Amino acid sequence: MSTVALTLEQIRADVADVLGEDPADVPDDENLVDYGLDSVRIMTLVERWRRDHGTEVTFVDLAEKPAIEEWAPLLGASA
Repeated sequence: MSTVALTLEQIRADVADVLGEDPADVPDDENLVDYGLDSVRIMTLVERWRRDHGTEVTFVDLAEKPAIEEWAPLLGASA
């Protein structure tokens, strides 16, 4: 299991990847559901971050507040 910490930039890039968007077009402070993030994509991110970064975040953690700025502390992201 990797111990490489997530960064805000990596979270944004991963979200953009599952949405098929450019990372520059994904805001940190807006509800990602408005950008097309659904439950399947959230689960994809949960599994990716568990596998690649050893996070213990759950689907519910992310679904409750679907914004990158809300996720960063949950994921232990460094700026």
